[in-house]
Amino acid sequence: GNVDNLHAQAAFYELDIRCQQMAEVFEEFSPDYVYHLAAQIDVRKSVEDPIYDADVNVRGSINLLELCVAHRVKKFIFASTGGAIYGSPEQLPADENCPPRPESPYGTSKLCVEQYVGLYGRLHRLNYANLRFPNVYGPRQTPHGEAGVCSILAGRMLAGEAPVLYGHGKPLRDYVYVDDIARACLLAMKKGDGVTVNLGSGKGVSVRQLFDVIQELTGFTGKPVMKDLRPGEVENIYITGDLARQVLGWSPEVSLREGLEKTVEYVRSTLTGTASSGA
Repeated sequence: GNVDNLHAQAAFYELDIRCQQMAEVFEEFSPDYVYHLAAQIDVRKSVEDPIYDADVNVRGSINLLELCVAHRVKKFIFASTGGAIYGSPEQLPADENCPPRPESPYGTSKLCVEQYVGLYGRLHRLNYANLRFPNVYGPRQTPHGEAGVCSILAGRMLAGEAPVLYGHGKPLRDYVYVDDIARACLLAMKKGDGVTVNLGSGKGVSVRQLFDVIQELTGFTGKPVMKDLRPGEVENIYITGDLARQVLGWSPEVSLREGLEKTVEYVRSTLTGTASSGA
């Protein structure tokens, strides 16, 4: 996230979810609903330093759960991962009945937090929803760093630089536009009590297919650099959205083409200095 994108009326506290000052925020606001989207999100970093990954993602989440119970929060909505929990399933798209077999500490920590969320539901009657995100993309996702393959591809191609396609462009992923994910999160406030659901499209798209569409949109004329997958990365994973349709009344509405057009437009505006900030 970026502080420049915050709504003018939003109160912002830059804190570590493991720290004691989190209690002061709960004391001040007494929230009815808590959306937990904070995490160590880098799969490669989780492989390099699993202790740090678990400390942030698991211990930090337990800290939040304890505060939610103490302040009688009405519902806890957790942003989990559908891309890292299932590992490499034999059958795709993966639904919620697929046995979780994470192949990275990051996926393992997310699965662990899901279990803690369910436990607090049983022990303390804390209402919750675990939402398993696919690959989320769209405007305001930075083209720099490790996350956000669509923005990274767009940023490099708009700059005239050859992007790297890990797995030689073959890995299949599920890409859902950020507005659709935000809508699912809002629906989960009032629907889907005590559930764990995928927020997928059920469609697998290769990284090479992404490259081809973004190449067309950017006018990039070069070729990508092909490399092997990195440690902890899954070859193919895409997930269903059928249960989310039943319990949340949700399904993705923005097509990949439309979403990529908006993403490329935004990245282009950041490179030319015309991007708008604020919600």
